[in-house]
Amino acid sequence: MKLRRYRAADTEGLAAVFTSSVHALAVDQYDAAQRHAWASLPPDLDEWRQRFEGLHTIVAEEAGSYLGFISYEENGHIDLLYTAPGAARKGVASALLREAVTQLSTAGDTPELFTEASLVAVPFFSRHGFEITEEQTLVRRGVSFQRFAMRRG
Repeated sequence: MKLRRYRAADTEGLAAVFTSSVHALAVDQYDAAQRHAWASLPPDLDEWRQRFEGLHTIVAEEAGSYLGFISYEENGHIDLLYTAPGAARKGVASALLREAVTQLSTAGDTPELFTEASLVAVPFFSRHGFEITEEQTLVRRGVSFQRFAMRRG
């Protein structure tokens, strides 16, 4: 597995990872309406391009296939962390998180990390030292979801 910085040419592939991840891996925690509101089909690539422009993104790939990605801000906010369904629970997300922490620490003091985790992601972040600070209800495209604000000092 190779980790590298995001390039504009990755947008479509990473949007596909996000969409397939939500629709395959969140099926037990979120109903179809919630998954479709969270990850529209097809993904809006212009929206994705704009989102990636404001973030630092690390891509995991192997043999030309996208395995996952993490997007973060310099203040320690983990905005996106997704793996392709076939790469789930194989260490990809852990490797991406470690690399993001490394990059944040080389830029200066490592800030406190924080994120908004889905029901699917809470166990992952908990294993990596994050604690729930708040239960949240998010409304996207008129559909409500449960998620959790989490922090790691």
